[in-house]
Amino acid sequence: MADGKLRVLVVDDDPDLLDLVARSLRAHGFEVETHISALGVSTRIRDSVPDVVLIDVNFPALKGDKVVSLARTQAPSGIKFILYSASDETQLRSLAMASGADGYLSKSVQGDELARKLESFRHKPRPTPVSPV
Repeated sequence: MADGKLRVLVVDDDPDLLDLVARSLRAHGFEVETHISALGVSTRIRDSVPDVVLIDVNFPALKGDKVVSLARTQAPSGIKFILYSASDETQLRSLAMASGADGYLSKSVQGDELARKLESFRHKPRPTPVSPV
C-alpha cells in the first residue's frame, strides 16, 4: 500500500448507501470504487487493488464475512478487509474475527469519523486469527 490517497472499495447492496459513503469518502480525498453485490468481489479486488475493502455483512445470497474469507485467499496480501454493518457490535466483532477481517465498523460511523477510522487501518497490522478451541 502506497502512501497518498487511500483506495477504498465499498461493497454494499444498498445503492443509496453506496452513493452516500462514496461521496463522503471522496470529499475526504479518498479514491473510491463501489460494488453492489457480494458476487464478483474477488475479481473486482484483483482488478482495482484497493488498500481497503469496506464490505457490508448482510447480503441476501452470501454474507459479507463469507465473502471476506473467500476474497482473502485471492487478494494481494496488503489489502485490509473491514466489515461494515448495522448489526450489534459484539456480533460484528465476532464475525470479523472469525472471517479473518482486519476490523469492523458500524454503519453509524459516517463522515469525518469514517474517513479517520479507515485511514487508521492503512498501517495497522493484520490481527492474529483466533483458532477455535
